[in-house]
Amino acid sequence: MKNPLTKFTTLIFMLLSFSVFAQKSDTLFVAFWNLENFFDTVDDPNKNDEEFLPTGDKEWTKERLDIKENHHAKVIRSMNNGEGPDLLGVCEVEHQSVLDSMISKYLDDKNYKVAYLESPDNRGIDNGLIYDSNKFKVLSVIGDTVHLSDDWPTRLILNVNLLMNNDDTLIVYVNHWPSRRGGEEKSEPNRVSAAETLRKSVDKDFENNPEAKIIIIGDFNDEPGNNSILYTLNANPVFCDSLPLGEEFNSLSQLFNVSYKAYNDGLGTYKYRDDWNLLDQIMVSGDLLKGNDIKYVCNSYEVYKPNTMVTHSGNYKGAPFPTYGGKRYLGGYSDHYPATAKFLVEEYNK
Repeated sequence: MKNPLTKFTTLIFMLLSFSVFAQKSDTLFVAFWNLENFFDTVDDPNKNDEEFLPTGDKEWTKERLDIKENHHAKVIRSMNNGEGPDLLGVCEVEHQSVLDSMISKYLDDKNYKVAYLESPDNRGIDNGLIYDSNKFKVLSVIGDTVHLSDDWPTRLILNVNLLMNNDDTLIVYVNHWPSRRGGEEKSEPNRVSAAETLRKSVDKDFENNPEAKIIIIGDFNDEPGNNSILYTLNANPVFCDSLPLGEEFNSLSQLFNVSYKAYNDGLGTYKYRDDWNLLDQIMVSGDLLKGNDIKYVCNSYEVYKPNTMVTHSGNYKGAPFPTYGGKRYLGGYSDHYPATAKFLVEEYNK
């Protein structure tokens, strides 16, 4: 017969082992926002930024820049129930310095840092990633060049590899695809080129690891049902309530557009005349739909509309409140609403 003390010691060991390796859950809040012409006030001789100078058509002064920084920071801080996002992709930023300035003046308590590269875009508007440095360490920052048929320079696709606190590697792509200027149909080949560039990089990630954890965010200037996203990028529509369970769901090396339900419901992030367009989207690799360590929270994709940035009257009622209406200064925020999503992260206490 075993000694009762031995049984007690064994029980204590089991409890201690459980506490050492017990799981705890955390939420990863991811967002994307087109910041609408987030320019500094200094002339860059290598870029077409004359419109956004104190002497330019928009009379873009330091005072107006400071108001925009403050407005952006208030919206960012309000996300995630007032906690702010853990990852925020942004576009239409002239230089990293305006993001750094906004963070240092209005978000200095958030431990945010910026991953950023200057792109060849003629206007100098770039993509960036603001991240919580308490949760992430940057492993690499790469810019994928999109080659258009007419050789017109456009934004880099920002590729950021991050190491999370649970030792998982997360790959984030921040996008701002070519606009619809000249018409949607005429300009479509440019967005197809961007989709081809992104898909090529994603396929390399999958070659290295079919279960790669990938989040793709951006202003795609196309909607989830357009050719560039649905067929060229091959980002599959997904409705969480109809996902098969277990091994029936083959997710390896596939992309899924978690924005699709919102698109199907007629929601949008950008209003053109009377038409809502869901241009700002979030897509994930299959492992983030069925993975054990990091998993998308079903139907958590949201078009984020804080009351302060909604136009409440007039012809543009319901649309985002922008900084300018044509050349007229309005003192608003952006002409796009942010897009947000949540992920559940399983961690182990060690």
